[in-house]
Amino acid sequence: MGALKHLNKYFIKYKWRLLFGILFITVSNLFAIFPAQLIRYAFEIVEQTVVQHQLMDGFEQQDSFYEKLSLTLLFFGAAVLIMALLKGLFLFFTRQTVIIMSRLIEFDLKNEIFEHYQALSLAFYKRNKTGDLMNRISEDVSKVRMYVGPAIMYSLNLVVLFVLVIATMLTVNVKLTIYVLLPLPLLSISIYYVSNIINIKSEKVQRQLSLLSNFVQEAFSGIRVLKAYNRDVEREAYFNQETEAYKDTNLGLVKVNALFMPLMTLLIGLSTIMTIFIGGRLAIDGEISTGNIAEFVIYVNMLTWPVAALGWVTSITQRAAASQKRINEFLNTTPEIYNAAEEQTDIQGDIEFDNVSFTYPDSGIQALNQLSFTIKKGESVAIIGKTGSGKSTVANLVCRLFDADSGTIKINGLPIEKHHLGSLRSSIGYVPQEVFLFSDTIKNNIAFGVKQHEVNRAEVEAAAKKAEVYHNIVDFPNGFDTKVGERGITLSGGQKQRISIARAIIRDPDILILDDSLSAVDTETEERILTHFEEVMKNKTTIIISHRVSSVKHCDRIIVLENGKINEAGTHKELIDNQGVYFELFQQQLLEEENA
Repeated sequence: MGALKHLNKYFIKYKWRLLFGILFITVSNLFAIFPAQLIRYAFEIVEQTVVQHQLMDGFEQQDSFYEKLSLTLLFFGAAVLIMALLKGLFLFFTRQTVIIMSRLIEFDLKNEIFEHYQALSLAFYKRNKTGDLMNRISEDVSKVRMYVGPAIMYSLNLVVLFVLVIATMLTVNVKLTIYVLLPLPLLSISIYYVSNIINIKSEKVQRQLSLLSNFVQEAFSGIRVLKAYNRDVEREAYFNQETEAYKDTNLGLVKVNALFMPLMTLLIGLSTIMTIFIGGRLAIDGEISTGNIAEFVIYVNMLTWPVAALGWVTSITQRAAASQKRINEFLNTTPEIYNAAEEQTDIQGDIEFDNVSFTYPDSGIQALNQLSFTIKKGESVAIIGKTGSGKSTVANLVCRLFDADSGTIKINGLPIEKHHLGSLRSSIGYVPQEVFLFSDTIKNNIAFGVKQHEVNRAEVEAAAKKAEVYHNIVDFPNGFDTKVGERGITLSGGQKQRISIARAIIRDPDILILDDSLSAVDTETEERILTHFEEVMKNKTTIIISHRVSSVKHCDRIIVLENGKINEAGTHKELIDNQGVYFELFQQQLLEEENA
């Protein structure tokens, strides 16, 4: 139950709904108790009437007793009906407060989880699977919602009903009350042991469900690869194996619940039998009336469903505790990248790396080793090198997707950690190496980097023209309103890259970073894009990361990385004249183009 303490802040937030819920539950149960007392009175009146009727044998008034009894019983029947309606009305009010409260808490909790997900660093997403993240914000939150709604409501109902019923029973006959309640300690012990089993099995069920969710997400995202390698049958067999494991785990939990509910009913049945047996003997001895026996039977039956539901509530609570524990694991994860500045900071474009070293925390691979360079505002700098030389790491550090292990990165002379994170990222137009498009229209994908009300159709089209993708878009049946599939699956690699470039251009950023963003376009299209970029890059600090010399030769300065260090740096002409690593890459790529 310790994991569920996280929800206390929501109970405080919606305390008035909870308090009114308790009030409505109390009133509803009062209207459930009064009919039992009316029935007791009815039994006693009938009993007295029969005795008096026998005593009046031979008198004219004897027949009038039955008429008065009929009217009295009709009155009691009407009173019981009215109280049943009032009980139903206040039960409706209970649901309108407690159940709606649970939906509001569900809404708040999902928002809290999603907001925390957004604050977590890129390393967190590399360590955790997407299916598991989705499962915790959907399935796990749904389990928690059942606790803050139905479980709370039925628990409150049980407590209030127990207090009212037992207090009423004690005022009637203490001895009979004690006998009736004797099975309850056995009930408590059973619940204690069974709830531990339910908790363990619930955690296993949720873990298996997360595994299934992640498997399905990966299968759908990688459907092209599955079909290309003809592995769909094999993956289907694996899925069947995992669903079989999920079924077996779930059935284990269901079996525990299936045994639990009959046990509850048996113990309640024992209370009913003891009520009739012990009550009958007390009635014979004249300690109670037959009406009291009827009253006690009604009270026991009133406790039957709440006590029987105790097993169900226990199951819900244990499942919720297991789910909230999983949720808390992520909510208690501290973001590795945090915003140290409260006020917005000015980003102009001067970038300085001073002895920066960085090792990826999960793989242990050192990407940068005491790297130092400076980029002035408005300057275009290319970073080139072989795969694994640390090119993309530079982009990640400038965007502050990671923090350097040692050394200092400065923007406008101020350490990057002291800049407002929102200001920094808003001033950067970043085209990542792995292009990601949302399942939305092309227009909205291009305008993603700016607020929708601040951009018009003309600006979107202008950005598309500069990225050399405009003519492709207008050829689509719905033009800019064409919806791309998930991750842009309906587009070619080159089209996705160019739409991603347009998305960066439309922001009019102070710092523009292109991370190998022209790798999927042909050299002719690349030349046209680079021609447009001469205008785009004016007064902007531009970092172009590439493995192709043709993409970077126009830059003011070129840095060649090797094993996280600068091997050589200079202009295109200077590096060609130097005949070093850059010259070898240039010669090799020229040869490849000639052979092509």
